[in-house]
Amino acid sequence: KPLYVSSLLIGEQHTGKRTFIQSLFPNSVYVDAENELELETALESNSELVIYNFEKVTTIKNLNFENKKIIAIANTTHKRQEYSDVFAFIYNMPNLREREDLTLLISHFQKQVEKALMIEESTPILKEKLDLSQNIKSLKASIYKELIIKTFDEEDIKGLLYDYLFSTVKGNNAYREHLGLYEIPLIEAGLKKYKSQLKLANVLGLNRNTLRKKIQEYDIH
Repeated sequence: KPLYVSSLLIGEQHTGKRTFIQSLFPNSVYVDAENELELETALESNSELVIYNFEKVTTIKNLNFENKKIIAIANTTHKRQEYSDVFAFIYNMPNLREREDLTLLISHFQKQVEKALMIEESTPILKEKLDLSQNIKSLKASIYKELIIKTFDEEDIKGLLYDYLFSTVKGNNAYREHLGLYEIPLIEAGLKKYKSQLKLANVLGLNRNTLRKKIQEYDIH
């Protein structure tokens, strides 16, 4: 009787599936399922194999897993019924939005980014500013973005605005059209800091009605 020892790990892209498997099986042979000829050759010559991008396989039933230890990694669940016919065990890797260890992951990647950017003192990052839409890929990109912004001084901000405005200033009403670049973040930051339109109006040296009109104009909540 043939022996099947095969497992499948399913999850969205960039959730760390392959890194996780590599930490468990660092010495295994890894093959990309996108190249089916290479996959067939690897199956013939190896009794233990890790197959990634398994969702790229077009004819799963043609693969011979008899008497082999197979671990496969897939980025989609739309073939789950087919998978269940082939794999003895199917596991799900949750996306970052569902991970209980998200705070630890953020801390881990923040340390990596701080080292890459040669930032000596760690600075807090608001979790709501981080992008989890593409899991680890977008998380790391948004950490880079947040930390780089936090290193900006006044001259850096002026330079950034200069480059942006140089390519966008045109027409006959450019001054008013670009006022929001300054006024929106100023008002939003002020409201968050002082928690009161009256206090903020005093700090900005504006009439309270003027401030209220600008808040309405920019639809600031």
